[in-house]
Amino acid sequence: MSQLPKPDTPELRAKYPDAFDRPASARLALPAMIVAAFAIFVFGLVDLDFSPSRLIAGLSQLGWITMLMIPPNPGSSFPLYMQALGETLSIALLGTTLAALLALPVSLLAARNIIPSNLVRFPVRRFLDSIRGVDTLIWALVWINVVGLGPFAGVLAIMVSDFGAFGKLFSEAIEAADRKQVEGIRASGGNPLHEIRFGLLPQVLPVIAGQVLYFIESNTRSATIIGIVGAGGIGLQLAEQIRVLEWQKVSFLILMILIAVAAIDFISSKLRFAIIGQRAVV
Repeated sequence: MSQLPKPDTPELRAKYPDAFDRPASARLALPAMIVAAFAIFVFGLVDLDFSPSRLIAGLSQLGWITMLMIPPNPGSSFPLYMQALGETLSIALLGTTLAALLALPVSLLAARNIIPSNLVRFPVRRFLDSIRGVDTLIWALVWINVVGLGPFAGVLAIMVSDFGAFGKLFSEAIEAADRKQVEGIRASGGNPLHEIRFGLLPQVLPVIAGQVLYFIESNTRSATIIGIVGAGGIGLQLAEQIRVLEWQKVSFLILMILIAVAAIDFISSKLRFAIIGQRAVV
């Protein structure tokens, strides 16, 4: 069996000096980053008062609460819980749909291939970033103080939060579209509106639809969380039952949420794959 020739180290060193004679700063960069990350980790443990004994005691308390949750039992509140679950699904669906409808025209202003001028595109992008940077829960607290408690505040919170995310995602999908179709519309005498309507939108609408379906499934969980702070839905019922220590009802509500999210995830997955022309694998 033939052996590979031995490498000519001096020749390789002369040809690739940076690989053999790396500066000290490059050699020490990775160890310094590891040490810094470990120091931040230790500081976090100390600053947040992390205690293994408290964790162990909490685990035993968690086990006791879990035993109290079995079996799940809604009592006489099952119709109320079903209504609350429907309210949560409605909040997620309506908030996501409104956000997508509002974000689509704004995303055109944030796309580089639609608005070449940075004077218009830059403030639009920063506006979307500023909205997206605030969590849905914070928006819920804001809208509760503006319009009061209830599902309307939840719809507005999801709509505003997703507006920023959709604006960014839609603009990126528009920028990634193939220019050949747009150039074909332009060559046939179409105006800029025709280029957008017949050249860009047919390409990006399947991508946009898939993103909207994913956000509906994700916002079902978000609608549950914002319900806890008073934005309606099943989250409000969950917070009330935890407050009065009705653990069997709590477990039943959690089970309802899990089943609803799993069902929506299954349906949206099927729809997403149908939209992009592929077959879903379950």
